[in-house]
Amino acid sequence: MKAEVAARFVNERVAGVQVTAHICAIQEKSKDFYRQFGIIIAGLDSIPARRWINSTLLSLIEYTDDEKTQIDMGTMISLVDGGTEGFKGQSRVILPGVTSCYECTLDLFPTDETNYPMCTLKTTPRLPEHCIQYCYIEEWRNVKGKEGIADDEQVDGDNPRHVQWIYEKSLERGKNFGIAGVTYRLTQGVIKGIIPAIASTNAIIASSCTNEAFKLASFCIPFLDDYMMYNGSEGIYTFTYKNEKKENCLQCGPAGVAKTITCSPEITLDDLRDLLRADKSIQFNNASLRDLTNGMTLYMTKPASIRAQTEKNLSMKLKEHFQSGAELYATDTEVIADRGVNLIIQFTD
Repeated sequence: MKAEVAARFVNERVAGVQVTAHICAIQEKSKDFYRQFGIIIAGLDSIPARRWINSTLLSLIEYTDDEKTQIDMGTMISLVDGGTEGFKGQSRVILPGVTSCYECTLDLFPTDETNYPMCTLKTTPRLPEHCIQYCYIEEWRNVKGKEGIADDEQVDGDNPRHVQWIYEKSLERGKNFGIAGVTYRLTQGVIKGIIPAIASTNAIIASSCTNEAFKLASFCIPFLDDYMMYNGSEGIYTFTYKNEKKENCLQCGPAGVAKTITCSPEITLDDLRDLLRADKSIQFNNASLRDLTNGMTLYMTKPASIRAQTEKNLSMKLKEHFQSGAELYATDTEVIADRGVNLIIQFTD
């Protein structure tokens, strides 16, 4: 495991330091676990994981006034984020509640359906990747709590059991649509979004993140404000810029800010969840929904008992649930730790 290798390397090289490796999903750790740190360096593999740690650190902030305008800086944990894709890489410094957060720039990143539109995945798959992506998103979501898959179990591309399950389902779907080419290797590649790792790029971004952490810890020189991009495919090329804090950010902005969704009253509740998955400012892959106007739970992904009671609502049309102008509350615990999104649903004529 990478965590074990990294911990062992640091412990052997740096005297007086004791690094502890934890082999688990980041969501398994409590708030108290994260509260003990002053700086967190994130080298995570996905956008959802980065969103989760971002929202977790925002939820730990406390304020010194009732209006929640003055942050108790002792409760703010700095976040240094780094990532690479082949010859490209980026590092970023986020001061939760002070600078722009990860969610402020969410619409700059592609959704899961950028390359594979959900309508294609559902009804007209043409490529083996379409079959795999459908089973990865839809079939896995529907099987949670069944077939030995835990209610809160997330797909892990490094777990042979998970990859094998999705591979078999994808192979079956490919046969049904006359699509060849579904392989175990391709399945794992689609799940993990594999892009070849280049050691030199990883070293550059790791160095940048370490440099920023040192600045934050020592105050020796101003830290990055707030984003650096490296592009090794264009020579030794980097540039930095500052992301502006989004006034109505769904995570670090004012609580209760509602986003309007315009849609047909004829679509189903599950179709609405697809809209939330594709919306670049939300990107909830597995949304739970509550009707705030009528005080009703429309659908909950967990616990399993409530999901079983509300699954029938997914196939019902929106007009059967509420009227135009209804306010809903959407959450996705896989990407957001505490704070969901308020939605105003406006029906088209």
